[in-house]
Amino acid sequence: MDFEDALWTVMGAGLILLMAADVFHTLLYPHGSGPVGRTIMRGFWLLSRRLRGRASTIAAPLAMAAVIGAWAGLAAIGWALLYLPHLPQGFVYEDGVPQRGDFAEAVYLSMVTLSTVGFGEIVAAHPLLRLVAAFQAVTGFGLLTATVTWILQTYPALSRRRAVAHHLNLFREAAGPEGLTSMEPRHAAGLLESLAQNVASVSIDLLSFHETYYFREVEQRGSLPATVAYAHQLASEAKLSENPELRFAGRMLHAALDDLAEVLRGKFGHPGTTSSEVFDSYALHHRHRQPRKLDTK
Repeated sequence: MDFEDALWTVMGAGLILLMAADVFHTLLYPHGSGPVGRTIMRGFWLLSRRLRGRASTIAAPLAMAAVIGAWAGLAAIGWALLYLPHLPQGFVYEDGVPQRGDFAEAVYLSMVTLSTVGFGEIVAAHPLLRLVAAFQAVTGFGLLTATVTWILQTYPALSRRRAVAHHLNLFREAAGPEGLTSMEPRHAAGLLESLAQNVASVSIDLLSFHETYYFREVEQRGSLPATVAYAHQLASEAKLSENPELRFAGRMLHAALDDLAEVLRGKFGHPGTTSSEVFDSYALHHRHRQPRKLDTK
């Protein structure tokens, strides 16, 4: 194997390892996200901020599709570079199939193997190449399973976040302007404790499913960025209550909100020294709050 062939092999192995590492960090590592997926999601997020209306809500689903396409592309090109130095002499061709040794032929062979279609008109002759092709087929099946699992994990997390927002809106409508004072303290404490548990679940979802942050809600009723400030208000009111159960529930909710703010600050770069400032930035980034105007007087 000459230097050029060795270079193709090293590049191919590097692309395959990059794909594998990105899939591992996105799907298997509890609090991580792969560099490829993270870059694509952030790129689509920045693009969506230039869009208006419902058009901005399709950016995140398109970004997920782009990440899946990137994984498949890295795998296909990576294995194609492994096959390229051995084309055509390392493979057996059916009668009538032209023997070519260019990059397009290598990509075709790689995609057929990755998709487990296996037309069989080109078959590896060397035992090591046969093992490589078999391993790629297994990887292709695993990649398909992984992407389906990723989608099935993402949307329940989004549903839990929307449920918290709806819960807060229902609470606000039922309590009215009186807030917690319109409710029996024990009942209010139970509701706040349940809300604290749901907010904690949202924090875990944002850590485990990094991509869910980039889904934007047009309707405020289903948007946590638009309603989380009200939860912070409820926690502050409850902490000042004379009822010990309600005070405890307020501290519990306040702690859950502080954890959420820390996730938003540390994981997604929202500025702010207090939770309220972080939530203001969160709402602003998701277009549920207008930026404050500076006083020029």
